[in-house]
Amino acid sequence: MIYPDIDPIALDLGPLKIRWYGLMYLLGFAAAWWLGRWRASRPGSGWKPQDVDDLIFYCAIGVVAGGRLGYILFYGFQDWLADPLRLLRIWEGGMSFHGGLLGVLLAVALFCRAQGRRFFAVTDFLAPLVPVGLGAGRIGNFVNGELWGAPTASALGMQLPCARFPEHCAGLPPDAALSLPHHASQLYEAGLEGLALFLILWLYSSRPRPTMAVSGLFLIAYGAFRFLVELVRMPDAHLGYLAFGWLTMGQLLTLPMLLAGAALMWLAHRSDTAAPARPGNAQ
Repeated sequence: MIYPDIDPIALDLGPLKIRWYGLMYLLGFAAAWWLGRWRASRPGSGWKPQDVDDLIFYCAIGVVAGGRLGYILFYGFQDWLADPLRLLRIWEGGMSFHGGLLGVLLAVALFCRAQGRRFFAVTDFLAPLVPVGLGAGRIGNFVNGELWGAPTASALGMQLPCARFPEHCAGLPPDAALSLPHHASQLYEAGLEGLALFLILWLYSSRPRPTMAVSGLFLIAYGAFRFLVELVRMPDAHLGYLAFGWLTMGQLLTLPMLLAGAALMWLAHRSDTAAPARPGNAQ
């Protein structure tokens, strides 16, 4: 396969340039809002549509602020020291899921304090709404031409135009037009973190579950998918592999998620009381 070389700018209005990457975030927030409102409308949900509006607003701020700060701290701290304004240029890419997750957890804590809700009841309601945004974000990475996988000889490999990706054509003849095939790891993650994770969580949460169980499953499933894809994804050039010739920063940051997810599932099923109402019960 050959990379279609999509223009990252969806709409050029002169001084205003609307990028596909930003549109993918809007799509994710819109999908979470619509799905959340649909679940809130179900009898016994414990939610009002207006509560979902507030929750998505809190989370949108948490995703953007936490994702950007997390990327700077985990992946680009030295670059930020050289160019502090880089923190504000979100349209250039550079968002960390793990930072975004921490930002969302803080936002949920503030939401719960304002609404008088239990923290894990809210995260159980929120978790199935997240994967659509994760999948859309990975499509944005693909359009941006970032986060490529390692070279591969398999039929899944994708060749990249050397004119746009000269760093992936190093060592090839000067007149080479295409790189060696690479794993399109962004699309793998879109399928796993987006579609597969959505189906798993949506179906699992469609029946009453013990509090913390849905949140725990989210952490376990996402962590497993991310850890596996990182095995074929190229590490950040300025970080490289952290250990063993294969451990990446993404995998290192994912390990606590797997442990936390397992702990939440154990605590949830250790309890004798399952959620007394429909999915997303916040009473």
